[in-house]
Amino acid sequence: MPVLPQPPQHPLRALLHNEVHARPAEPVQGPAAITHLVMLTDPAEREASRRHMAALMHDHHRTGPDADCTHLRMDFGAFRLRWELHTEFVCWTFMVPLPAEGVLNARSPATAIEEVPQQWLKNLPGLCLSSVHLWIIKDAQCEGHGIKHLVQQMLNDETLAGSTVHIGHTEVCTDFAIHADGYSRILVKPSDSISARRLGRLVQRVLEIETYRMAALLGLPAARKAAGVLGSAEKELAELAHAIREAGREDEPVLLDRLTRLAGQVESEYAATHSRFSASKAYFELVDKRIHDLHEERLSGLLTIQEFMERRLSPARSTCEWATHRQNALSQRVSRVSNLLRTRVEIEQQQSNQEILATMNDRQGMQLKLQSTVEGLSVAAITYYITGLIAYLSKGAQKVGWPLSPEVTAAIAIPVVAFSVWWSLRRLHHRLFGDKH
Repeated sequence: MPVLPQPPQHPLRALLHNEVHARPAEPVQGPAAITHLVMLTDPAEREASRRHMAALMHDHHRTGPDADCTHLRMDFGAFRLRWELHTEFVCWTFMVPLPAEGVLNARSPATAIEEVPQQWLKNLPGLCLSSVHLWIIKDAQCEGHGIKHLVQQMLNDETLAGSTVHIGHTEVCTDFAIHADGYSRILVKPSDSISARRLGRLVQRVLEIETYRMAALLGLPAARKAAGVLGSAEKELAELAHAIREAGREDEPVLLDRLTRLAGQVESEYAATHSRFSASKAYFELVDKRIHDLHEERLSGLLTIQEFMERRLSPARSTCEWATHRQNALSQRVSRVSNLLRTRVEIEQQQSNQEILATMNDRQGMQLKLQSTVEGLSVAAITYYITGLIAYLSKGAQKVGWPLSPEVTAAIAIPVVAFSVWWSLRRLHHRLFGDKH
C-alpha cells in the first residue's frame, strides 16, 4: 500500500490517543499471590520512583522506563511487576504463581513480596499509604474445605466482608484490616471457567477499591482540622454581626478591619484544603464506580463490599463533604456581612459628603453676600476718587473759562461716575461668572 502524505500532526496526538489504552488490566492465572503497594509521593519522589524502577530493570538487564512512561508491566522471572505512576501516588503490584496442587498455609501464606529484592524494596520512594496481599486460590489450596476455611483462619471475623461476583463465578473476601505484618488481606476464589483476562480485570478493580479508598480518606484529617478553624471563624463572624448592628460610626473602621482579617483567614483555609477535598470527592466516586462494576451478589452470612463501604466509609465521606459545604457557606456569609458593613460605611460617607456640600453652599452664599457688600464699597471708593479727580480738573478749567465751580462740577459728576462704575463692575461680573449661573 503506498504511503500517502499526512497533514501536520499535533505533538500530543500519540499521547492522547494512547490514553485510552493506559493502565490496562493484566491477564492473571490462578493460583497466584499478589502484593500491591501504594506509595504516596510528591513530584520529586515520583521522578525518584521512575529512577527506582529503572534501577531494578537495569539489574535484570532491561532498559526503561522513559520520561513519558506512566505505566509499565515487566516479567522479571521470579516475579511479575506492574508499575503505575499516578498524580499523587505510585502503585507497585508484584505477582508470583503458586503451586497448582499445593495447599496454602493459612498461618504463614506465601506472598509475592518474598521474591522481590528486599534492599531495593526497602528503598521505595514515598510513604506507604496502602499495602495489600491478595491470593487467587483454587480448590486445591483450600484442603477441600472451600474458601470459608481459609477465611476463618486468615481474616478477622469482626470486619469481614465478601460477595460473589461475575454472576456467582468468583468469590471475594476481605476484612479491610491491617494484620501483624502491616498488610491487608484479600482472598479471591474464581471458578475454572473464568478467563485469565476477565480475572485480571476483577483483580485490578478489587485492588483499585482499596487504593482509592485510602486516597479518598486523605481528606478526612484535613476535614477534622478544618472543622475547628471553621467553628472559631463562625463564632467570630456571629460576634461581628452583632457588633455591627449596635456599633456607632466611630467603631466601624475597627469592625471593618476585623472582618477583613476574618475573610482572609477563611479564604486562606479554603485555598489550603480545597484541592484535597476535591481530590477526595473524585476518589470516593471512583470507589463507587469500581464497586458497582463488581456486580456483587450476597455471600451467605457476610456483608457485601458495597454494604461494608456504605456503613464504614459514608461517615468519612459526609465529614469531607460537610467541611466543603461549611467552607463555602462561611465564605458567602463573610462576603455578605462585609458588603453590608461597606454599604453602611458608604451611606454614612455619602451623608457626610452631603453635609460638607451643604456647608460649602452656605459658605459660598455668604461669600456672595460679602462680595456684593464689597462691590458696593468698591463703587463708592472708586466714585470718590474719580470725583476728586474731576474736581481738580474743574479748578484748572476755571482759568480757561469753565463756568462752574469745582464743588458744583463734582456734585454733578457723582451720579454719572457712580452709575458708570457700578455698570462696569456688573458687566465684568457677568463676564467672569455669567456661564456658571
